[in-house]
Amino acid sequence: MVPSSQTAPPVASSPISSSETLAARAVDILSTLVAFDTTSRLSNLALIEWVEAYLADLGVASRRVPNADGTKSNLLASIGPAVEGGVVLSGHTDVVPVDGQPWSSDPFVLTERDGRLYGRGTCDMKGFLALALAAAPDLARAELDRPVHLAFSYDEEVGCLGAPDMIAVIADELPRPALVVVGEPTDMVAVRGHKGIASFRVTVTGREAHSSLTHLGVSANMVAIKLMNHLVELSERLEREADPASPFTPKGATLTIGQVNGGTAVNILARECVFIFDLRVPAGLEPKAILAEFFALAETLDARIKAKAPEGGVRVETRSMTPAFAPEVDGAAEAFARRIAGDNGPPRVVPYAAEAGQFQGAGFSTVICGPGSIDQAHQPDEYVEVSQMERGAAFMRRLVEDLSRA
Repeated sequence: MVPSSQTAPPVASSPISSSETLAARAVDILSTLVAFDTTSRLSNLALIEWVEAYLADLGVASRRVPNADGTKSNLLASIGPAVEGGVVLSGHTDVVPVDGQPWSSDPFVLTERDGRLYGRGTCDMKGFLALALAAAPDLARAELDRPVHLAFSYDEEVGCLGAPDMIAVIADELPRPALVVVGEPTDMVAVRGHKGIASFRVTVTGREAHSSLTHLGVSANMVAIKLMNHLVELSERLEREADPASPFTPKGATLTIGQVNGGTAVNILARECVFIFDLRVPAGLEPKAILAEFFALAETLDARIKAKAPEGGVRVETRSMTPAFAPEVDGAAEAFARRIAGDNGPPRVVPYAAEAGQFQGAGFSTVICGPGSIDQAHQPDEYVEVSQMERGAAFMRRLVEDLSRA
């Protein structure tokens, strides 16, 4: 189901909508956003076009920051005066696939059951996008003393690929914002740090031959197993060497091999084996330094294959390199989010990677705070609780109040 463009919902006559009105508006918008299948392998442009029309009906101009071939785009919009000190509300528009998952209802139709809103992307992270857009009518008519910048990205789920170009525009062309709120699911509490992620694709090319005549060929699978065994041993070492004082769970760097594909038949030496792995590291650790011995082994095995089969070899490609998000000392963004969310809890970090590290790398004080739990992300029957949308609506209402002129 792909919804047609619709106008912005009517806004209340009071200066700022009630939290209840904002929550209802957000749920209505979430229904529309979920109906767009923005799985990362697809374009997000239909959703972007809808958001552009929605904002235009409020008198808010927006700007695309597209990918190289124009099939996907980030979207930027500023509401309020063109001055420094504004707040960026950032989230990604893409979602993970539903292929093979046993959903109880259509993943692209928002379905409410027992106080939960089910649908792909409800918590990760269209719920936050819906809340930001639900606040837009109030922001557009308020007398703000600082602006709010909406920053919606593409391809976060496949390596945070879209955000860097968008962040560069914010840094180079907008009045300098004071802080960034990245609305990944945190149960509407402030998160001050996340691990970074580096992912790699390894392609081993051998030479096919009958499996009884191993001297005539090179099994790509057998070579790939040597490389994967090295990574397994490295992952075990990283676990042993993890800092016991680390605030993360798991505490240290983690390494997993997520995909393996090799060979065509049991009695044929495999011509090709491809595997993909990711390494997640806390701030202060350098992925390529950790993998130095692995890269050296890959070069050694590449030379051995070429000595027997010049057309073969080992190729290691970097798929993504998303920086970690380090806790800030007296961070302005965390202090802001805690105050607006009414959060007096302990300092928190998360093991997943997000775009917060990219914003921080560009010099912005950053915090993660959004509705829903990461426990529901990427799962069949993904959901966000209605109560989380209500808490998010209260957050947005207080944000409007905070930025409005007295």
